[in-house]
Amino acid sequence: MTDQPVLPPPVMWAQRSAVIFLTINLEDVKDPDIKVNKDSIYFKGVGGVEKKSYEVTIPLYKEIDPEKSKTFNRERCIEFILMKANTEEPYWPSLTADKKKYHWLKCDFNKWRDEDDSGDEGLGGMGGGDFEEMMRQMGGLGGSGGKPSFDDLEEGEEDSDDEPIPDLE
Repeated sequence: MTDQPVLPPPVMWAQRSAVIFLTINLEDVKDPDIKVNKDSIYFKGVGGVEKKSYEVTIPLYKEIDPEKSKTFNRERCIEFILMKANTEEPYWPSLTADKKKYHWLKCDFNKWRDEDDSGDEGLGGMGGGDFEEMMRQMGGLGGSGGKPSFDDLEEGEEDSDDEPIPDLE
């Protein structure tokens, strides 16, 4: 058997003020080697459809509290809830300390919430009035109080949609 190169698994992350959500998107990982340290996350395991070996060490931007952090090995992925050591600090500008762009690391926009979001889940935190105003500016709701106008025809004038459909040749 030939030695396979060790690959980094696909990783997604999101954050709140006190917590980092981290997901390793790898199916059917049996007995992974996981180490949650105050300044890094280590993962090694075999999984996925092709049962390849994966390994990665993620140097974290700031310290977390390993004692309060949790790991869940689900069938389709491995999820981490990492508690930040300092919950009073602003959002992290990146997950990693080295701030490099990694092809295997992506934002998890399903869990992401910006620092200034009010907690309103609908429309990304925009209130209904703001959304209507934005749509009006974009031309999506017309200028008549948010209701589209269909009275552009004069009384008795035919609409081109009323004409018969020509036969196919």
